[in-house]
Amino acid sequence: MGCIYENIIRPICFRMEPEQAHDRVAQMLKLMGATPMLCSMVRRFNQVCEDKPVQLFGLEFSNRVGLAAGMDKDGEFPRAIEALGFGHAEVGTVTPQGQPGNPRPRLFRFPEENAIINRMGFNNKGSEAMLNSLTHQYPKGKRRMPVGVNIGKAKATPLDQAVDDYLASFRTLADQADYFTVNISSPNTPGLRELQTESYLRALLTTLRDENRSYAKKLGHKPHPMLLKIAPDLSYAEIDQIVSVLLDLGYDGIIATNTTITRPSGFTSNETGGMSGGTDIRKRSNDVINYIYRSTEGKLPIIGVGGIDSPEAAGEKMDAGASMIQIYTGWIYRGPFFAKELAQALKFHGENWI
Repeated sequence: MGCIYENIIRPICFRMEPEQAHDRVAQMLKLMGATPMLCSMVRRFNQVCEDKPVQLFGLEFSNRVGLAAGMDKDGEFPRAIEALGFGHAEVGTVTPQGQPGNPRPRLFRFPEENAIINRMGFNNKGSEAMLNSLTHQYPKGKRRMPVGVNIGKAKATPLDQAVDDYLASFRTLADQADYFTVNISSPNTPGLRELQTESYLRALLTTLRDENRSYAKKLGHKPHPMLLKIAPDLSYAEIDQIVSVLLDLGYDGIIATNTTITRPSGFTSNETGGMSGGTDIRKRSNDVINYIYRSTEGKLPIIGVGGIDSPEAAGEKMDAGASMIQIYTGWIYRGPFFAKELAQALKFHGENWI
């Protein structure tokens, strides 16, 4: 199936403008997710389950492969994602109110590098729309795989008021999220990455942690798992500072890494935005994962993201210290059944992993 996709389907899709192709695929996945019988049939072909469910953050995952945030920005088709072999999906990034994002064009393919540059700017319909979508798909709140919600700051919100945006989305979506990821690392919202500095980070994460605990106490259940997504462009000293805050506050994990603002040697495009895919981000994210794993002695669970375009690349993330992985760009280049291929490979080689 991979050869059919790469030799026939992908060339057709790549004739379209990238965001148009993304929107077409999203509509197809939304339609698939609204057809339970079709989802069930596709799932039987694709789903890969570990011999024992993967236990992480207090949740159960059927396998170690997740869909990274950015594909399903509004939580419109996680049921289709699960049917295609993923063990979890992360939806968003979502902001309290809908926003259009940055002007088009804002998504660019670079097939020679197996890479993408995007400067989308958190385009989404808002947290209420996501709540309605997830509630419609899961009216009883039950699902076969965990769905995480990636939350961010609106473009117009000043940094000193950013916490209000994160709190608003948390409060709206707490009943439907299995975990939350705090996104402070996208390069496409002006000033957002400043939230990774100590002066902003500790206050933001403390407020979210306290809100999470208060919500859980009120309803009589455990707090939601809370993760932080970081940039690959941080220095090791900056990573040390972030990890120290996460451990101090009892956060559940870290996602390493988001897209990069650096470019490979010899890269000629002047397009701005975050780059995903390719060997440079693959290596850098591996280095960041391994650094975090060693510096914390494995105490902080890591989801590895960046440049995963083969089972070997997925294995590198796990060998570096990741507990699970997420893909996005590799899925675009390798096709809809790539998650199944990765999940099978990680299951076969997983005895020594976390």
